Amino acid sequence: MIPTSFPPREEMATRAAAALLETRSVHFRPEEPYTLASGLPSPVYIDCRRLIGFPRVRSMLMDHLAMTVMRDAGAEAFDVVAGGETAGIPFAALVAERLALPMAYVRKKPKGYGRNARIEGPMAEGQRVLLIEDLTTDGGSKLSFVDAIRETGATCAHTAVVFSYGIFPETEGVLGGHGVTLHSLCTWWDVLGAAARSGAFEASTLVAVEGFLHDPRAWQAARG
Repeated sequence: MIPTSFPPREEMATRAAAALLETRSVHFRPEEPYTLASGLPSPVYIDCRRLIGFPRVRSMLMDHLAMTVMRDAGAEAFDVVAGGETAGIPFAALVAERLALPMAYVRKKPKGYGRNARIEGPMAEGQRVLLIEDLTTDGGSKLSFVDAIRETGATCAHTAVVFSYGIFPETEGVLGGHGVTLHSLCTWWDVLGAAARSGAFEASTLVAVEGFLHDPRAWQAARG
């Protein structure tokens, strides 16, 4: 069903943050930090892939993501929805259904045989493509997908994610410098607020996490 009403942005952010906690997709571990894909330490980790296992939660979040895109970019702004391999693929399919649009996906690298394609599914020159991913940290990982889409002659000026870290000031600059606008449902600040209200975490844990969120680069540098 195509969304026709748009709850306030703050309400959707609160719901999304609560859903991430309810599905145990949020992890805080300041005493024994996680290692991110970049190799840097982090006391926080989020696993948006878990959301596909919760039908009611994923339906709500995909409704909200479709609403966010329609409100911020326009109801007729896109011709194709594309998911980034692999976490973005199921979310792209769900958003494409809500927007009544074709869906494609973008490989991280060429297939290596057959057509040696990076794009799977319909995408043609001049089409306007919305890139869907599960999350973004500093925005850098999206650029390869955007470039692959543009190589087909299509345009890609928007990417939408369930979760944006919201703590790296360079994120919007990285994407904006590439001509891409970011849309997201919630950030670590929303999740921290929801975690505090839930009472599910020790106060000392939340204090440590907040310290990281205020200056993640300094926190990481202090830990090598």
